[in-house]
Amino acid sequence: MVQLSRRHLLFAAGAAAVVSVAGCGDDADKKDLTDNRVGAMDKYGVGDQFKATTSVSFSMLYNNHPNYPLKNDWLFWSELTKRTGVKIEPVAVPLSDYEQKRSVLIGAGDAPLIIPKTYHPQEEAYVSSGAILPVSDYLDLMPNFTDSIEKWNLQPEIDALRQEDGKFYLLPGLHEKPWQDYTLAVRMDILEELKIPVPQTWDDVYTMLKAMKAKYPNVYPFSDRFSKPNPAGNLLNMLALAYGLEGAGWNFHHTSWDASAKKFVYTGASEKYKAVLEYLHKLVAEGLLDPETFTQTDDQARQKLASGKSFVISANAQSIVNDYRPDMAKTLPNARVAKIPFPIGPAGPMNPASRLENGIMISTKARDSKNFVAMMQFIDWLWYSESGKEFAKWGVEGVTYTKDSSGKHTLAPDVDVLGLNPKGTKHLQKDFGFYNGIFAYGGKPELVQGFFSPEEVEFQNVLNARPPVPVPPPHPLSDAEREQVTLWETPLKDFVYGNSLKFILGQRDLGEWDAYVNELNGKNMGSYLDIINKAYDRYQKNHG
Repeated sequence: MVQLSRRHLLFAAGAAAVVSVAGCGDDADKKDLTDNRVGAMDKYGVGDQFKATTSVSFSMLYNNHPNYPLKNDWLFWSELTKRTGVKIEPVAVPLSDYEQKRSVLIGAGDAPLIIPKTYHPQEEAYVSSGAILPVSDYLDLMPNFTDSIEKWNLQPEIDALRQEDGKFYLLPGLHEKPWQDYTLAVRMDILEELKIPVPQTWDDVYTMLKAMKAKYPNVYPFSDRFSKPNPAGNLLNMLALAYGLEGAGWNFHHTSWDASAKKFVYTGASEKYKAVLEYLHKLVAEGLLDPETFTQTDDQARQKLASGKSFVISANAQSIVNDYRPDMAKTLPNARVAKIPFPIGPAGPMNPASRLENGIMISTKARDSKNFVAMMQFIDWLWYSESGKEFAKWGVEGVTYTKDSSGKHTLAPDVDVLGLNPKGTKHLQKDFGFYNGIFAYGGKPELVQGFFSPEEVEFQNVLNARPPVPVPPPHPLSDAEREQVTLWETPLKDFVYGNSLKFILGQRDLGEWDAYVNELNGKNMGSYLDIINKAYDRYQKNHG
């Protein structure tokens, strides 16, 4: 509860910052907007349906997902134009090439106006060139976005996006509540056989694995997936979060905030990270965690679970429904697998997920468009209004879903998604274009959880009862600082990855930890931290 109180205090100061940035900005910029209002609504506020006063079109970079490839005849496109008067011109890029193509297009000055599916801090690479817009200057055009920040006390998270100039350059997806999807999946029938309760902590996980090994000595109880491209990407990240770090594995953060010392420490050299590696080394040394975890493909890990060669694996909601249960139905029809609550570690009970999602960059070119204000209003409606988010996720009432008098949504009987209507002949994503990862994310829990099974809703209820993790303070870098740390980051990260694996597998003794830290210093870790902490001190001095 202390953290919630702190967030309210931060919000009081931060809300003023939003009003200041949105209301003032650059005076010349604001006056110029009188020439950029073609198609914009004169009065547009929270809850209003955006409808352009004249037909407009906006180019948008489109992350083309192989699970639901882009179709020009999707109902999403035609209905969006019908409701808003806007036609989106997608510049389609395969999912596998999205980040590289985005970088090339922005660097060449050829980027579309709207650039979604951008994860912070990816936007920072484009700030110094002036290629993307400081969107915080235009929040007065986005009433739904600013209303959500205020209602949901999101200002600390928003402030963490700010750059050295006090502005931010990414419009993130906004969640009212954190949404932690990843955890461990466990064979529940094995727990019942061994009379073991569902583990609540990582110590309980160890105890469970020991009992499984004692009963089935020829089995590695835990054989994990998600090791490409980062070994044990999800497992390392979950443990890092549970131990109080910002992230590791596939969510590797070079620095983590030490609240007691009021400074940033290097994640991969911290005592908490050492404890994570000690825990995993113990699992491997005692035969509880499959050493192949760190090199095998997802399919290999799934096959081991389906054949009874393992009992525990990383999971999210979709992998349970789409992977593990169908796999087992063919080979172990009596087996039952389910997600367990995110295990609690030394950091205590908490919901480790951020309330910010991937978001949208706006090309600086958009600012010169005669339709700029209309574009910002449109973005605000589609991504941040209740009706826009409902449309993007559920589709068209009476066609893809129905809604009762209480507001409860139900998929149309002939429409399937996530196996909810397995007999449905049409697919919400593939055939209609709704529930698309570019448009449909964020919002209130009842919207986010709309397609969740009852067990997944219960999982989220358990996590939402836990306090959120503290938000690390802003520490934006200057252009010169960012250029310097970028040169150091890849060698540092590669060294942490390589040695983490050696420590876990026993190829390097954990007694050499101090030597390992010294080796990191030899790769400029100390200089890296100096820059980060000086940036933090500078931001505190300039912005409070």
